[in-house]
Amino acid sequence: MSVRFVDDYLLYLLARASTEVSGHFHKQLKQHRLQVSEWRVLATLSDGDGMTLGELADRALQRQPTMSKIIDRMEGSGLVERRQSESDRRRVCVYITNDGRNRVDAALYDAKIHEAEVLSDYGEKEAAVLKSVLKSLIERNGVPVNAD
Repeated sequence: MSVRFVDDYLLYLLARASTEVSGHFHKQLKQHRLQVSEWRVLATLSDGDGMTLGELADRALQRQPTMSKIIDRMEGSGLVERRQSESDRRRVCVYITNDGRNRVDAALYDAKIHEAEVLSDYGEKEAAVLKSVLKSLIERNGVPVNAD
């Protein structure tokens, strides 16, 4: 069989890898009563201070109008809350609530196990290089990713 264009096309390979790797984990999120968009928000907020809607949309891979609707729904469910910044009253940030933290903690544990399974065929150095290359690709083409 001949090699097709997509078989060596970077964007296809990235999308295919993401689909293959994340599909199983996205099914696991159902047992935590989380949608993928909710997971992304809670995981992003789980280990830091609040974020503006724009920052959160960038990190959670959503457009800002869509993120606004997601946050409205999650706020209604008690998973996140909006608060005005103490230093700038015009700035509103989204924070994870205790209920949100409780919901995401078990999913974070499962995410770490899933990641370990995905990377189990790679050595520690090879896995670090893979992550480094992906972070570099993101930084060179979009919003910078915080270093570990």
